[in-house]
Amino acid sequence: MTPLFSGSSGNCTLIGAPGGLLMVDAGKSARAISAALSLAGERIEDVSAIFITHEHTDHIAGVGVLCRRYGIPVYANAGTWQAMEPLIGEIPPKCVRVFESGRDFYACGISVLPFRTPHDAAEPVGYSFSESDGKKITVMTDIGHVDSRLISCAAGSGIILIESNHDEELVSSCRYPYPTKRRILSDVGHLSNAGCGRALCGLYSSGVRRAILGHLSRDNNFESLALETVRSELLAQDIPESELSLAVAHRDRITGRFEL
Repeated sequence: MTPLFSGSSGNCTLIGAPGGLLMVDAGKSARAISAALSLAGERIEDVSAIFITHEHTDHIAGVGVLCRRYGIPVYANAGTWQAMEPLIGEIPPKCVRVFESGRDFYACGISVLPFRTPHDAAEPVGYSFSESDGKKITVMTDIGHVDSRLISCAAGSGIILIESNHDEELVSSCRYPYPTKRRILSDVGHLSNAGCGRALCGLYSSGVRRAILGHLSRDNNFESLALETVRSELLAQDIPESELSLAVAHRDRITGRFEL
């Protein structure tokens, strides 16, 4: 897993699979994504599929151009396709892949489980990618809250990219209009640092030992605060840092490569 971008200004995560490179979301311009891939030592021509979590601009900004220019298949559920089609332009029919949320399928040599997530979009999902030998990577951002169902979907992941969007006190005191604050803090908004920490306590019990904190807010969070808050929640449940490795995905640049 290589997070290329992770934040409200754009999201794109690269995952290496037996059948080629997979991309979760393409929320930056095609040029920016191609440049990031080059810096990561990869080529856009080697991307075999793009998996879309939901239709918000910071997740689909580059999808249309990448698909039309390079013929990359795009996977999304019916609700997301309907919501994003007016935003991304015409997609060649041969590149359209529609799946059913909650039902796993096989793509690019790997098992893919798209699971519903609580966010204010048409039909948002997270993804778990699993190989036959049991290796599993999960991407789970843009989640207003985490419940037992989400923990079950991500259980046993070797690596998880999970949202740690904001500090609740910073949101409450920031310059945002009240409706925006209410949306962020709602159960279908974004997961706070503290909420992320509590979720990771549950995920630790399911076997997760490595997590990347992602989708950090530009205005209401910063990397050291996210790490500190999540670690405090883990320590409160007697989970030391040595037992659950944490990293932070950068908003505007490549974070690094995480391997299983």
